[in-house]
Amino acid sequence: MEKISTCLWFENEAEDAAEFYASVFDDSRILDVSRYAEGGPGPAGQVITVEFEIAGSKFLALNGGAPANFTEAVSFVVDCADQEEVDRYWSALTDGGSESQCGWLKDRYGVSWQIVPALLGSLIGGPDREGAQRAMQAMLRMQKLDIAALQLAYDG
Repeated sequence: MEKISTCLWFENEAEDAAEFYASVFDDSRILDVSRYAEGGPGPAGQVITVEFEIAGSKFLALNGGAPANFTEAVSFVVDCADQEEVDRYWSALTDGGSESQCGWLKDRYGVSWQIVPALLGSLIGGPDREGAQRAMQAMLRMQKLDIAALQLAYDG
């Protein structure tokens, strides 16, 4: 087991959420599903936790009963090699969710994600300070990040 992993608290959608995330990302899978036994604190067969892996990182989804709302204070950053990856993850994760600004979104469960092209850091933090400022201003006007438009802004 990893020393540190992420636990996501759901009211009762842990299994659905884990299956959804495993379907969105390559190299992802459900590792274990724990259910209440007869005589447990919940109905026999009801999911308590789901252990799953997304792209090599382990997570635990917990059905905590009472709602625990997710906020943008914690988000998952997805490093994307190209626009195709940005588009694919954006489309999958906003399905039933909502778009925000600067590459941020909330999925159907309320979990926040940042869908970020790998090139972004070199554009908004590049050696051409004026170009970096133009790229930053372009990013601030976007919801889903557009690599070509960011590069064009940087290049002037």
